[in-house]
Amino acid sequence: MHPEFWHERWRSGQIGFHQPTVNRLLERHWPQIVAGLPPGAPVYVPLCGKSLDLAWLAEHGHRVVGSELSGLAIGEFLGGPDGARVTGSGSDSDSCPVHRVHEAGPYRLIEGDAFTLQPAQTGPLAALYDRAALVALPEGSMRAAYAASLVRLLAPGAAGLLISFEYPQHLRPGPPFSLPAAAVEASLGAVFELEELERVDIIGESPKFAASGIERLWEVAYRLRRR
Repeated sequence: MHPEFWHERWRSGQIGFHQPTVNRLLERHWPQIVAGLPPGAPVYVPLCGKSLDLAWLAEHGHRVVGSELSGLAIGEFLGGPDGARVTGSGSDSDSCPVHRVHEAGPYRLIEGDAFTLQPAQTGPLAALYDRAALVALPEGSMRAAYAASLVRLLAPGAAGLLISFEYPQHLRPGPPFSLPAAAVEASLGAVFELEELERVDIIGESPKFAASGIERLWEVAYRLRRR
């Protein structure tokens, strides 16, 4: 999706992807995902928006590093207008493209293109939480660029939780896009060991999908381990 698509969604308030509660699969599975990691391990949340999941992770002791294209989303999460609590910018060198850095308490939220982030900008990352990144990307080059960014940012052995959706894609255009197991494997299998943990049918909570004739909408949790 072109960046302007997402900027317009935030400007116009068309953010149905933003959930009013913490994700239940995060609450259920995160403790086992990070078991064995040091307390307070820094976690990366790509395409984070203003998700309440960020606060949940922080409340559970993590330093939260998020990437987000929209400065408006970051400003709303941090409780101020776009540009509030900006502490600096990324380097403008070829190896470290410009990103605006917003910091407050346990949060380091980096505004800009997530695909061009470098380890020098995020700092060390021990874990990954992806609820809204991979499902927002159409099949093809954008998913490949996303996977390549994770190779750069996460060290071998890093733990992760991916939450995806499965539904008949022909009945409704994305985003969010349907990611059956084969698509998850094709996108991330070269980077991560993958294990499906749980799937929940949420069509009863998703009237727009039901109106498209979709009978089942699966929300699926995967455990990830960086190869």
